[in-house]
This record gives sequence, structure tokens and C-alpha cells, in this order.
Amino acid sequence: MDTRQHPTGASLGVSISPLLFGGFHVSLENGWSRFVLLAGFWDSCFLTRIGKWGCCNLLNPGELGSVDVFPGCFGMDSAVEPFQLRPVSIKLWPPSQSTRIMLVERMTKNLATPSVLSRKYGLLTLEEAEEDARHIEESAFIAANQHHEKEPDGDGSSAVQLYAKESSKLMLEVIRRGPTKKIDRELPASEKPAGANETVFDISGGRRAFIDGEEAETLLKPLETPGNVFKKICFSNRSFGLDAARVAEPILKSLWNQITEVDISDFVAGRNEVEALEVMTIFSSALEGCRLRYLNLSNNALGEKGIRAFGPMLKSLTDLEELYLMNDGISEEAARAICELLPSTKKLRVLHFHNNMTGDEGAVAISEMIKHSALEDFRCSSTRIGSEGGVALCEALRTCTQMKKLDLRDNMFGVEAALALSQAISSFSDLTELYLSYLNLEDEGAEAIAGPLEKSGPSLEVFEMAGNDISAKGAAALASCITAKQFLTKLNLSENELKDEGAILIARALEEGHGQLSEVDLSTNSIRRSGAKVIAQAVVRKPGFKLLNINANFISDDGIDEVKEIFKACPSLLGPLDENDPEGEDLDEEVGDEGDDELESKLKGLEIKHDE
Repeated sequence: MDTRQHPTGASLGVSISPLLFGGFHVSLENGWSRFVLLAGFWDSCFLTRIGKWGCCNLLNPGELGSVDVFPGCFGMDSAVEPFQLRPVSIKLWPPSQSTRIMLVERMTKNLATPSVLSRKYGLLTLEEAEEDARHIEESAFIAANQHHEKEPDGDGSSAVQLYAKESSKLMLEVIRRGPTKKIDRELPASEKPAGANETVFDISGGRRAFIDGEEAETLLKPLETPGNVFKKICFSNRSFGLDAARVAEPILKSLWNQITEVDISDFVAGRNEVEALEVMTIFSSALEGCRLRYLNLSNNALGEKGIRAFGPMLKSLTDLEELYLMNDGISEEAARAICELLPSTKKLRVLHFHNNMTGDEGAVAISEMIKHSALEDFRCSSTRIGSEGGVALCEALRTCTQMKKLDLRDNMFGVEAALALSQAISSFSDLTELYLSYLNLEDEGAEAIAGPLEKSGPSLEVFEMAGNDISAKGAAALASCITAKQFLTKLNLSENELKDEGAILIARALEEGHGQLSEVDLSTNSIRRSGAKVIAQAVVRKPGFKLLNINANFISDDGIDEVKEIFKACPSLLGPLDENDPEGEDLDEEVGDEGDDELESKLKGLEIKHDE
């Protein structure tokens, strides 16, 4: 960690860890903002989250030891006076455990995705891809670490490059090797056991692959059996070409009056746009008029063209209860097309929009759907929605009084949208899961939400508000809310600025009751010895407790020993502490163990006040 001085006098913290095939992850933290830049996997760098000022000039892998920080970039406040910073030398090795896990996940996805090479060598199953990805990462890490040990005084950039190079090389070897595990052969209809009452037809299992017309005839033959009672069909994980789609069309049309659930997620993977759109048009025609209650079109890179290709089918859906459009490239125009094509959302209970590029205008369009729905489960995470779109969505959610699960993570809502959400939350009496991480809420937004939430959702089980720059000030309101949530099983407040004072407030809130609590995550909160001890003592004796994560904090070596002693009888309940920095600097004040003891003493008799 290195620090720099902003013109206003605030210190700026900079931390870097390598990420995916020569890329890296850069975090800048100050009193006003936190943002992250990602680069890697043969991609150019791209911005994923911006704070209120500053940007990071990412350099080539060979220059990873330097980072330049500039104010007023990417459309941020240009009123800040320019200032000069000299490059800072930063250690880049070893990568954090989370970075290593992310690399494994990215390699798994690529190994299990159809490509030109997979057509030649065969496609791995998801399970085999994950196993190979773990072996690749471990081998690459060992090689890079051994290299780094030979240059301990270096900045680690050469180790990062070797890590990337080895991962790439081993991944290519696995692709060329192809699948090694035996894949169950899809049985033809004549060999399948009879199932007169079987209602689900699912071909998504087994090897992920392209299917042609001949194979489609074999796979779909059970759907032609006279008297079958199939109500749900799942064609996910199989890539349909035109021939296969033409085989499916008359079969599906013959079942129009009995099919109620359709999953065609990820069913045109690897096809060019022209072919994919034509396949979608064929399926839309085949399913037009079906009285569907469930429809999953996720992972198809639809965009507006894809949505309109499904137009005839969408226009006929008057009884739809569940709609999944995750990772579909849903832009502002695509969102408007959905609203235009769907005739009614009065029965809609589940709507998942995760990982799209909807933006504010798209969110405004979606809000019109929400106003006329009966939503119980709404997921709109990672959709590039800002304050304006967030306000529109949250105002629309006021009508959804039966809401049980709400996920708005990873958007730039800000305080104004939080205030709108607070009004909606007050009517969510059945709420069981609430995900509000990475919404730029800050203390004001957290406090606005905590008040109404304390009095609603008495059966709340999962509560996440990570990465929102919440300090001890906001923690006080959250603690009162948490005290009232006696059915809580999972709490995630990681990547905030709670420090010891905030952590102890949260710990006190969890001490009494909370018999169903199983997971607490307070990692990356600048917590020291005293806060770590109190939170450990608060959860260790919970009957069903499974994991406490207090990694990436500033706990002293003595504090680590004390926490481990608390979990001596059940060490598996304490998460890893490999990213803890016992010498971490508190940018507001220098505090040692004496300060920890003093704080612990002051807060010993602290009680959380909340309304009866």
C-alpha cells in the first residue's frame, strides 16, 4: 500500500494485484471514493467503477510497477485543480486469493465455451473445465512464485508476466487435449425407460455441444410420443443451428397447448449473428400462442435484435410469471422493446435482469413493467444503472408489496436512489433476502435504508451491503436494524470503512439471539485487534455458525493469535487471514495496540439503541 496526497490534504491509498493473463486489478481509496479498473485476458483495460475523482492510467505489463493518478478524468469533476504526481513503485506479487479464484473462474468459463478449437478437439464439461482450471492456476502460480523468489527485491512484474504466460500455455494444452472424462451418451427414445407421468423434458445435461438436424431428430423424439405430458422443456447448453431449429419447430408447435415452461438459455452459443437471429425467429414462431408461465432466455447475447426476433412469442405471453434475461446484452433499446412487446406483466412474480447494459433510460423502461407487476423476486444487478434510473426503479418497487428477494448490486445508485428505495422497503413485510452491495450508498444512504428496514421484513435471512463506503456513523443505524433481524443467516458488510468502532457496533448487534446466523463477512474494513476480537466472540458460539471472514484488515500479529485462540475449538469457522496487513496504516490516525485496548474499553458497555 502506498499513499499520495490529494490537493485538499486527504491521503490517497493505492493497491494493486495481478488479474487474469497479464492484467491487473487496481484499487484507489480515499475519503471520498473507491473505484476499480480491470484489464486482462487479452482485453484492453476498461473502467468498471468510478469514484468521485481521479482515474488510473494503466500501463503495459512490463511497466506494472508504476501507477499514475490524475484528477478530473472520465467525465468526473473537472473543477479539481490539476496536480502532478510522480510514479509510485508498487509490489505486484503475490496475487490475492480472490484474484486467484477469479482467474480460475475465468479459465473455467473459457474452457467450457464452444469455439473453433472445441469443434476440433471436443468441448469440456463444466465440471472437467473447473478441475483443469484449478490445476492450471496452481501450476502457473508455483512457477511464478519460484521465479519471484529469485528476485525478492523486484516489483514482481516479471512474476506476473510468467504467471500469465504459464496460464495461457497450459490452458491451450488442455484445449488441444480435449475432454478426458467419459460423457454419458444421449439415449435414443427407444432405449429410454418409459415415464408416462414425466412432465420435464431436459437435454441440457452431458456435453455442451452444437447439434445438427439429425441429432435434433434423435434428441427430441420423446416429445413426439403420443400422449406425453411434458409441460417444461429445457434446451439450454445445446447450440441449435438452422437445421436443428427447423426440426424442433413443428414438434414445439404440436405441444402449444401443454407447454407452460421453456428454458432456451444459452442455446445459440458460437453461432454467427445472422444464423442465431434466424434460429430465434424459428423458435419464436414455434412457441407463439403457448400459455407460458416461465421463460428463460438468458446467456444468448440478444440485444434489441434478439428481443425483436422473439417478438411473436413475447406478444402472446399473457400469463407470464417468471422471466429471466440475464447476460443478454439488454441495452436501453432492448429494454424498451421488451416493454413494448410484452402484453401484460400483471402476473409477473420473478424478473431477473442480471449483467446487462441497461443504463438509466433502460431502467426507466423496466420500471414501467414493474409498476404493473406482482414481483416477489427482482434481480437487476450489474446493469450500469445510475442515480436517475435507480430512482425510477425504486419508486416503481413501491407497488411490489409481496417482495421476498431483491438484488440491486453493482450499480451506481447513490444517495438519491437510496432515499427512494427506503420508501419502497417500508412496505416489504415478506422480505427474506436483500442485496445492496456496491451501490455507492455511503453513510447517508445506508442510514436512510436501515431505518425503514428495521421495521419491515421481520424474517430477513440474507443482508448484503458491501462496498458502499460505510463508516462507523452508518454502522450505528445498521446495527439497530441488524439487532431486530433475529432470523438472519448471512451478513455481508465487507469492503466498507467500519474500522474498529463500526465493527464493534455490528458485533454487539449480533451478540444476543441470532441463533440461525451462519456467515458474517467484515473483510476489508480497516479493522484492528480490538474489533476483530469482539466480532469473533460475538459469533463463535452460535449453534449453526459456519464462517467468519475478517480477512484483508489491519489486525496485529497478537490480535491474530487472540482471534485464533477464540476459534481454537472450531478453527474451520474462521476464514483465511492471508491478506491481513498487521502493519496497515490507518490514514486518519496512527493507532497501535494501546489504542485498540483503549477503544475496546470505551465500547465495552456499548448498547445498540433501537425502537421497540
